[in-house]
Amino acid sequence: MPHNKLTYVSRSPIHGKGLFAKTRITKNTYIGTYQGPEAKRNGSHVLWVYEDDGEVTGRRGLNKMRYVNHSDEPNAEFDGFDLYTTRAIKPDEEITIDYDPL
Repeated sequence: MPHNKLTYVSRSPIHGKGLFAKTRITKNTYIGTYQGPEAKRNGSHVLWVYEDDGEVTGRRGLNKMRYVNHSDEPNAEFDGFDLYTTRAIKPDEEITIDYDPL
């Protein structure tokens, strides 16, 4: 199911806007890809991906994946720029990641 049928953006109790589940989403489900131009420096809605070879790539988010907020108990994580659930997510639950998982 494409991410546009799985998610919506709304006001977040965590911060500003957030990404929410439209329907129940099972564990290990692909939610979407963080899309946008390459970023050279940090800024609003920039996602940094650290590759195994030590290379770091930044992307300035232009789609709704940019509204994923931080949680110490996240329910999703990025694999590169692709977002997947790490557990089942209930309808209207905010989709979150750990900004600093290390």
